[in-house]
Amino acid sequence: MVDIAARVWNHKWKIDPIIRSLIDTDFYKLLMCQSVFRNKPDTQVTFSLINRSKNVPLAHLIDEGELREQLDHIRSLSLSRGESTWMRGNTFYGKRQMFTSEFMDWFEALRLPPYHLERHGDQYELTFKGSWPEVMLWEIPALAVLMELRSRAVLNIMGRFELQVLYARAMTKLWEKIKKLRELDGLRVADFGTRRRHSFLWQDWAVQAMYEGLSEKFVGTSNCLIAKNRDVEAIGTNAHELPMVYSALAENDQALARAPYDVLSDWQEEHDGNLRIILPDTFGTEGFLKNAPDWLAGWTGIRIDSGDPALAAENAIKWWGMRGEDPTQKLVIFSDGLDASKIEELHKQFRDRVRVSFGWGTMLTNDFIDLTEQDALAPFSLVCKAIDANGKPTVKLSDNPNKAMGPNKEIERYKRVFGVGDQVSIEVVV
Repeated sequence: MVDIAARVWNHKWKIDPIIRSLIDTDFYKLLMCQSVFRNKPDTQVTFSLINRSKNVPLAHLIDEGELREQLDHIRSLSLSRGESTWMRGNTFYGKRQMFTSEFMDWFEALRLPPYHLERHGDQYELTFKGSWPEVMLWEIPALAVLMELRSRAVLNIMGRFELQVLYARAMTKLWEKIKKLRELDGLRVADFGTRRRHSFLWQDWAVQAMYEGLSEKFVGTSNCLIAKNRDVEAIGTNAHELPMVYSALAENDQALARAPYDVLSDWQEEHDGNLRIILPDTFGTEGFLKNAPDWLAGWTGIRIDSGDPALAAENAIKWWGMRGEDPTQKLVIFSDGLDASKIEELHKQFRDRVRVSFGWGTMLTNDFIDLTEQDALAPFSLVCKAIDANGKPTVKLSDNPNKAMGPNKEIERYKRVFGVGDQVSIEVVV
């Protein structure tokens, strides 16, 4: 097992690359990339980094030169032979050759496109612009770099002994959560913590701890590199990015109303089984389910990623019943703002009514709350989102208005088209 404290101490080297592989990313990013490569390869998209936690002054904490070094290093990466072999030959979700030869040929030749970095006050403006399949692969590594550089900035002033104590306390804290979760019969939980992790080494340790502590209750990790190296399942389906971009490309309100379902129609042509998971909240879950075509009710399940998770699950159960489906055979994946206590609560509430699973993110891979002075390592809310497509702005409404993004005029238009009424605001912590 890696001595994380010693490795952190050694980060004082001039450059210790944070991202060492193009598959140090979420599995759903690669699945979506293949879908985009097939269906909309020429779409021009801009991604932008957004720090929702304005109290974390990234430009004061992180040296611009060091940030550029890390980003430039990512641009030098390409798939190794072993990584390519793993993607081409491994079985994912019970399917061999999940990634087509055409896509793999393209991916093997890929180098990530240029980035644009500017400093504005105490924050950085980081954007990526280009063809959608290329620029979308910047999202996860960009977030990981910013998160880890912030961690390094805090850790840099600590001595060896202090670092050993810090990581011992963090390990104990996580292990206590795992011990609590392993008491839950029938639990299914995966690591979804790549994008806002404390560091790669810490995520890797967390996955090992989950594997050791939870046995078969741990079903895999979203991180492809860790999945490959640790021989565990790569987990993930699709994200808000797809309906956001499809909707931005819609030429009128009628096409806009169809766009979220067009996404899933394209997805259905490529995937079956546990990859047929609905993500309904991009423009409001209630309207999405109300207007969904009947064929979507036959999909395997649903992922709940905003709003009140219990209410969303109840609404999904009602919807399946109204569409003639048996909810007990459906998979519900909870993935928003989870920690051990919330996982326990939701598992007990729904385990006998649906097939329950959890994607445990930030509070698995970045719970250093109360472990440093002034809580300097507490996780914060950093996202990287598509903000326009072919020059048209993207919009996300969510089931939590605090997560909405896009120009106000377009937000109001989307609310009208998708029939979104009053929403309950929930504090976005991570």
